[in-house]
Amino acid sequence: MSRELRTGIATVCLSGTLDDKLSAAAAAGFDGVEIFEPDLVASPMPPGEVRLRCADLGLSIDLYQPFRDLDSTDPDRFAANLRRAERKFDLMEELGADTVLVCSSVAHDAVADLDRLAGQLHALGERAGARGLRIAYEALAWGKEVSTYDRSWEAVRRADHPAVGLCLDSFHILSRGSDPAAIAGIPGDKLFFLQLADAPHLSMDVLQWSRHHRLFPGQGAFDLPGFLAPVLAAGYAGPLSLEVFNDVFRQADPDRAAIDAHRSLLALAEATSAPDPIAQPAPDVRGPAFVELSADDSLAPVLSALGFARTGTHRTKPVERWEQGAARILVNRSGGPAAVAALAVESADPAAAARRAIRLDAKRLPREHGPAEADLAAVTAPDGTALFFCRTGNEDDWTGDFVPTGATADGIGITGIDHIGLAQPFDHFDEAALFYRTVLGLEPAAAGEFAAPFGLVRSRAVADPHRRIRLALTVSLLRRGEWAPGVSEPQYIALAVDDLLAAAQAARAAGAPLLAVPDNYYADLDARLDLPAGRLAAYRELGVLHEHTAEGDYLQACTEVLGGRVFLALVQRLGGHDGYGWTDAPVRMAAHRRRRLARTHVPA
Repeated sequence: MSRELRTGIATVCLSGTLDDKLSAAAAAGFDGVEIFEPDLVASPMPPGEVRLRCADLGLSIDLYQPFRDLDSTDPDRFAANLRRAERKFDLMEELGADTVLVCSSVAHDAVADLDRLAGQLHALGERAGARGLRIAYEALAWGKEVSTYDRSWEAVRRADHPAVGLCLDSFHILSRGSDPAAIAGIPGDKLFFLQLADAPHLSMDVLQWSRHHRLFPGQGAFDLPGFLAPVLAAGYAGPLSLEVFNDVFRQADPDRAAIDAHRSLLALAEATSAPDPIAQPAPDVRGPAFVELSADDSLAPVLSALGFARTGTHRTKPVERWEQGAARILVNRSGGPAAVAALAVESADPAAAARRAIRLDAKRLPREHGPAEADLAAVTAPDGTALFFCRTGNEDDWTGDFVPTGATADGIGITGIDHIGLAQPFDHFDEAALFYRTVLGLEPAAAGEFAAPFGLVRSRAVADPHRRIRLALTVSLLRRGEWAPGVSEPQYIALAVDDLLAAAQAARAAGAPLLAVPDNYYADLDARLDLPAGRLAAYRELGVLHEHTAEGDYLQACTEVLGGRVFLALVQRLGGHDGYGWTDAPVRMAAHRRRRLARTHVPA
């Protein structure tokens, strides 16, 4: 397409008052807004003032919505609805909005006959057109007589009025399993408006699904690029606008949610034939350059026991470099709680990767560095993790910031970093998943839920196609506060080995605090997998967890929690296993809690 991309957002997507929502939308870079009627009704600003406020913020008012239950088999009721519409037209003129969303009726007296419905839409179009306004008719997925886009289009086609067109909503279409391909055959000048929302696949009442579980594009399971492509092919010329009903988003910081929303549209535009405002391809990520941990003195002895060598100390900062195989861990002793502080990825063009991240609304990370130190491009992820782009071995090599110690790793067989596990704050799980996917060009790798000792945990993994970068994201649902007794949002680094039993035995002999796993787990494992007795005994001795799937096996042995939040894991993949050990996560979490209780002498 030759047109410039325009983005919009419905005020219902964001938390706060109407003014909060408008300010957040403008700050995030949106071009326009849909004014959701309940937001206007609750606002002290009269419509004319809202119009001026939007103009001051650089926002167009693209849609006023919703107008419900227009059509009726009762002539008196329909006449009353036309009168109601005229009052809304008065309001729209004050707002400066020229298009109103009219939903298909859910009332008991909804019109079933398409010709009669078309006649009522034509009558409304006459009144709207006389005032220079437009009617965008939308099929609600739960509409009584009109619930699909093809039926709504047939009603609009028969209405045959220049002021009556369609509003297409991705949720209403995709939640019913409708094929959007035929949209390409609808005349573009009859596509008055487009509303976009993603969602997870759920088996539930579609109205409840819609009202509580919509997501921004790229955060759910819908094929939105596949939906958007025929809309654009039809010649749709309006904005890409979001209408997302979500309980979490409507409680979250509106400024942050608006940035997340805007990022989702930029990524969606990139994935389709829409104008690409990013103009920078996803980076060719080639694996982790390093992971940086903020930690206390408890980490160094564990790294030593795991066969790492302290190969360098930073020239100006209290940071140490530890290495084994291709695994590099930086230990930052500058204070603060234990955490995964930074992730650095190898990129063919670090500067271009950083420019893309910033174009996707990532915040540039301000850094201080000495004259002889590498100036690494960096941004901040939504969970607070610093994300660096680097190319080890080039003219701005980060390894030159460290004074070599001369130490070399004896090693226990660690070959590299398999993946990084990042627990997310409750309100920002979907935001983080979208961020890492778009900024690093990753793809969904796995998703699920598991029942942990302290509630349900949702999990989502993202990875590059070659599995050189893997991130496992988790969040505890419906939980506020800390994971008792004080392991708040645990994080970990999974270290790849070729022989888990040999690596774990070497680590245990060197004093690594491997996590003890209860005998009940191994009794169950024996029943499920019928392992050789010697292997099962080795598992029990070393605390090995074994996840088996049809694709292969995933073995892991974890350390105790270090510094209150972080642990390390040795992992081995057998066959084509592409998972993250989530089947065994509840066992591991319970064992971590039990060990924490023992250390703090709190009765279990």
